[in-house]
Amino acid sequence: MKAASISRAPAARAIAPLEPATISEFDGVRYLHLGTPWVQGAMRVRKPQSIELEYVQRMMAWMLWRPADEVAQGHAVQLGLGAATITRFTHKAMRMRTTVVEINPTVIAACRLWFHLPGDDARLQVLEADAGRWVADPAHVQAVDVLSVDLYDHEAAAPVLDDDGFYRHCRDVLVHGGLMAVNLFGRDASFAASAERIAAAFGRDQVWSLRPTREGNTVVIAARGVVVPDRETLTARADNIESRFGLPARKWLRMVRPLAP
Repeated sequence: MKAASISRAPAARAIAPLEPATISEFDGVRYLHLGTPWVQGAMRVRKPQSIELEYVQRMMAWMLWRPADEVAQGHAVQLGLGAATITRFTHKAMRMRTTVVEINPTVIAACRLWFHLPGDDARLQVLEADAGRWVADPAHVQAVDVLSVDLYDHEAAAPVLDDDGFYRHCRDVLVHGGLMAVNLFGRDASFAASAERIAAAFGRDQVWSLRPTREGNTVVIAARGVVVPDRETLTARADNIESRFGLPARKWLRMVRPLAP
């Protein structure tokens, strides 16, 4: 079976050889790996449009920072495809314009074949490209409303891109009021160091984190010029998210906190 066509761009930097995507399945859930036991993404086979992993659900917490009537508007960009979970959700459930930047062609092919990633259309573009180069491209300045960042290699030890310049570029691509969600996880990674780099790029008053999952994933939300509304408004937004999209937004409200000083 031939995979759908994929746009290509040269990598911006020298990288280690890319590990091929591998698949496992257990108890009705299909998992994506990069040749190791570390899970890069998951999909419940009978419910492909649902978000299976808890940390990926929390990656959608940016929705709380957007007005209810605007929550599904604009351009969503994902750096790192994983098992295409966020892509399927923003493209199909939310019907947002969606762009994905994924450097590993075997991940893209696996998602086309095994994880219900649709072919490109008027609202979806999947790019085989380097995420660092994409956000550094002046053509993408203030072109993104929501940016999801989940960049791990086969060792899952630390984010592949996690320096000051990368996070500054992430802020640059966001429109005023835009939001970024980042998954921070790793055996060797320092959450505090990564969070400080994000705060340096976005401003400490524009960065929040959710409680870590049992597996150790901590989702950080960073914003460009967002004013946080009162609790009543946030609760109404959470109710709207739960009723429209079936995500546990009221639970997110109980676990989100500003970045510690």
